[in-house]
Amino acid sequence: MIPADSPFHPDNDTAYQAWRDAKLANYPTRGEDLIVPVRDFRQLSDAEYAALWQRIAKTNMAIYAVENHDPLDKDIPRLLGAQFGLTHLDPNWLADEDGITSLTPRDEDASAPDERTPGVDPGKRGDYIPYTHHRIRWHTDGYYNPPERRILAMGLHCARQADSGGENDLYDHELAYIALRDAHPDHIRALMAPDAMTIPARVDESGQARPDETGPAFLVHENGLHLRYTARTKSIRWKDDAPTRAALQALDDLLASHPFGAYTLRMQPGMGLLCNNVLHTRAGFTDRPEHRRLLYRARYHDALKRLAACPPQGPTEAMP
Repeated sequence: MIPADSPFHPDNDTAYQAWRDAKLANYPTRGEDLIVPVRDFRQLSDAEYAALWQRIAKTNMAIYAVENHDPLDKDIPRLLGAQFGLTHLDPNWLADEDGITSLTPRDEDASAPDERTPGVDPGKRGDYIPYTHHRIRWHTDGYYNPPERRILAMGLHCARQADSGGENDLYDHELAYIALRDAHPDHIRALMAPDAMTIPARVDESGQARPDETGPAFLVHENGLHLRYTARTKSIRWKDDAPTRAALQALDDLLASHPFGAYTLRMQPGMGLLCNNVLHTRAGFTDRPEHRRLLYRARYHDALKRLAACPPQGPTEAMP
């Protein structure tokens, strides 16, 4: 249920207009505006912390650029995320043992030994688009997760860049909400319906049958607005009625138009994204067996938050 006084309630136009005006005021227009240089990722300076939070509070995302450190160090995304309250990792079955996923192509070297996840057949990775060289269309991470494992925030750290390609498009889901609501409030009502989208039943990686999971696309939680979405047509079933079809078409058209607030960035080694699971893509890319593109992905059940004090530098907690 959405509180009646929430600006995201489709019938609360007064609160929505006030929130909308504040949201759009001085909104950054270039992807480069999101980047904040960081000297010591283990303990951000007050100025670095404030600069990153300013961008997160406005756009739901920020890009850090760590200086003078090994970009392959997995402590970079882990410790930076922890300083913004990200402590509960969602380790998927192909993640590394620490719960952070090493995204690198496996579609051409399925027979290569897997050094990061013992016991996992590396050939299976090549069956999933993130482990290939192909483009990935607009989506939010973990849209298929059940409510108790909602992915509210994520980090994406560039450890090694491809020879060419691999750019990311980024788009604040709150801007998508504004565009759809301004076009027609019924688009929001349709995507907030409790039966708007269904993840079809399947057998999961442990061999257990999982039933259909039905829920909304846009939803409101204690930390704000969240969107579950994928442009893919496989493994998802949208409600088959006129309002939902119209809302999806409007969203598809919006994303195809490269709207205001959509950024395109090609992160360099040592750079990374911290975000409240914003809409994003990945362009196709080329690399070589001896120089594979490598990104670290961390998915969290927490949302980004500004902490009164930075947490200790201990390990983050992986959810069972």
